[in-house]
Amino acid sequence: MKGAADRKPELLAPAGSLDVFVTAVEEGADAVYVGAPAVNARALARNFSPEELAAMIDYGHRHGVKVYLAMNSLVKEDEIPQLVELLAILEQLGPDALIIQDLGLYSLVKKYFPSFTLHASTLMGAHNSLAVQQFADMGFKRVVLAREVTLAETRKIHAQCPVELEAFVHGALCFSYSGLCLFSSYLGGKSGLRGRCVQPCRRRYSWADAAKGQHAGYFFSMNDLEAIELLPQLAEAGIVSFKIEGRMRSASYVGAVVRGYRKMIDAGENAADVLPEVRRLLHDAMGRKPTRGYFSAAQPSDAITPFQTGNIGHFLGQVTSSKGGRVTVVLQDALETGDRVRLHQEQTGERSSFTLKEIRQDGRLLARGESGDTVALLIPGAPAEIGDVLYKVDVRGRRQMESRGSRLTPPAQFKKLIDKARKQGKTQVVLKGLAMGVAVPRPVRARGGRTSVPERQARGQMLPVWLRGGDLRVLNQSVVERPERLLVTLDAESFKQLREQKKSQSHVLKSLTWVLPPVILEDEVPFYRQAVHDLLGKGFRQWMIGHVGQLQLFAAAGRKGQPDGRRPAPASPVIAGDYTLNVLNSLALAFLREKGVDPVLLAIEADRQGLARICTHKKKSRTGFVVFGRPPLFTARLQPEFFQFNKTFVSPRGERFELARRWGQTLALPDKPFSLLARLDELKGAGFDFVLIDLSNLSLHKKEMAALRKTFAARGKDRGRDTFNFFRDLQ
Repeated sequence: MKGAADRKPELLAPAGSLDVFVTAVEEGADAVYVGAPAVNARALARNFSPEELAAMIDYGHRHGVKVYLAMNSLVKEDEIPQLVELLAILEQLGPDALIIQDLGLYSLVKKYFPSFTLHASTLMGAHNSLAVQQFADMGFKRVVLAREVTLAETRKIHAQCPVELEAFVHGALCFSYSGLCLFSSYLGGKSGLRGRCVQPCRRRYSWADAAKGQHAGYFFSMNDLEAIELLPQLAEAGIVSFKIEGRMRSASYVGAVVRGYRKMIDAGENAADVLPEVRRLLHDAMGRKPTRGYFSAAQPSDAITPFQTGNIGHFLGQVTSSKGGRVTVVLQDALETGDRVRLHQEQTGERSSFTLKEIRQDGRLLARGESGDTVALLIPGAPAEIGDVLYKVDVRGRRQMESRGSRLTPPAQFKKLIDKARKQGKTQVVLKGLAMGVAVPRPVRARGGRTSVPERQARGQMLPVWLRGGDLRVLNQSVVERPERLLVTLDAESFKQLREQKKSQSHVLKSLTWVLPPVILEDEVPFYRQAVHDLLGKGFRQWMIGHVGQLQLFAAAGRKGQPDGRRPAPASPVIAGDYTLNVLNSLALAFLREKGVDPVLLAIEADRQGLARICTHKKKSRTGFVVFGRPPLFTARLQPEFFQFNKTFVSPRGERFELARRWGQTLALPDKPFSLLARLDELKGAGFDFVLIDLSNLSLHKKEMAALRKTFAARGKDRGRDTFNFFRDLQ
């Protein structure tokens, strides 16, 4: 079936259904990744049952194809018992690897299910050699690099880190760094880190107070990655697995893409001969406009086409009239009844797909319309408006292909194996070892309800407050009386500010906590190595890491002294964890504590009951929570020319956000800060040890600071502000 030699890079395909899985195998994939039930970051796709997973693993192994299970969703505390049972079952099925994101899941597997091979998901944010080396030290066999890593950076990382590297080579791109997108969660509690993203990056936005000629557009909608011509360079740079994105794509799409990449890999030095055929295959797969993404440049000019919707498929045309469920359009591509069509509504950004049942021209029914024809199409569902656009996303002939999922051994035949795994008792053994049954959170006050005993006891005992600023100007702010800690983000600007501080402030400076940003690009690693060492040498002991890979900076300082090895660093660091570590369960807390990271800010998108459950089981770990701030909703590398920084952009629903640039990255910020200042007693009663007020993305002008002082002083009345996900159910 495949002629790939062992030394060729692996071709890794996605599958979101049994049909797609078999198609990927038959078209030449070396490995296929599928989502494990309820714990994969494509939760909107269909979940497989354990029996179906068993059937796919059996089929794949009989055809010499590896099967990886994506368990790359963040895990909530009350999901741990279910997760343990699933791992006990999967252990009997023998998948070739688990692709994971959650540090608690990692800890659980390493301690109780060590037979699993682990791959670090792209959601773990491996954008530099620090992260990759950290994951290698943790025992991951493979690391999926962040999509933002360039080809040159890949070479540098590979040269330093003895671990397999995997990279996406085809499919959808996210505007934000994976693992750092909060936009979907902020808008309605549907977390992208838990597979529930509603894709706000694909919406049409406009600039507030736009000047003449500044039009609305799809400013954050990325084109699709297509690295078909870069495969030799990627292999030379150290990539051992070429990954195709698309667990929500059709069998026809996945089949065409796998077939194209298989041809290119097998052609070797003769790849140029097959390239025209491969390009036709990829075009007919009906993805978005292609781009090489970040492989070719840190700021790719073709990554976004801001005045096109960014829908998948072939553009059919724009609606010129709409009446009675029919729309008129001048076709830009051929179209047949039975094809799948997607309607994109320009004003709202809503999208809907349907199978086309009727084409008319001058009142006559047609089976097919050609490019250039003016036709009337029957559109079901919501009425289309003039200016809306249509895309062809699949064709009838491909959708009528024989179902391939039936070629697997029927999943029901694996039921006995699954039942045996459930009955062997390992689930209860592991839960007993964790001292964890079904979580019963500490009582918290229901909205408008009575106050719980723990909360009554907490009143009058203010939680310690940490105050964070984007630079050293936070030293001059008195918005909170006697904060326990002052935190400052470390970057080139704040490091420069430190050298300019007066000696009279040295006693205040020594109490600072330096916060490392969650993204440190590979070329910035030397600066941070030197800065961390120098600051440790000057007596700065308090630190906060934004990514688990940053532990490497402190390991190196303690082991080697200065980067040139001349002398040891004198100060041992005390390391806290930022909310960007994405901690949603007590197992992740325990792992970080073992690594010397304590206390930890819990994931900023967590909901009220989830927070209480974590605090119930957190044992010795200390926890905090952000109670005020403007958190980055997007954190992105891209900075195209059409971006207007420090300006407000507006969604089709009137939601307002600010586009900003901080520590070298593009951030999308809420228009106004969220606040839980009215809930400090409740957080104290739930078991939190401190709270953080984040001023790093706020203006520090006198008037604004005076208003904030009043807000903080009257925290009990601060009930009119947004509360993020606190009163939602995080999905």
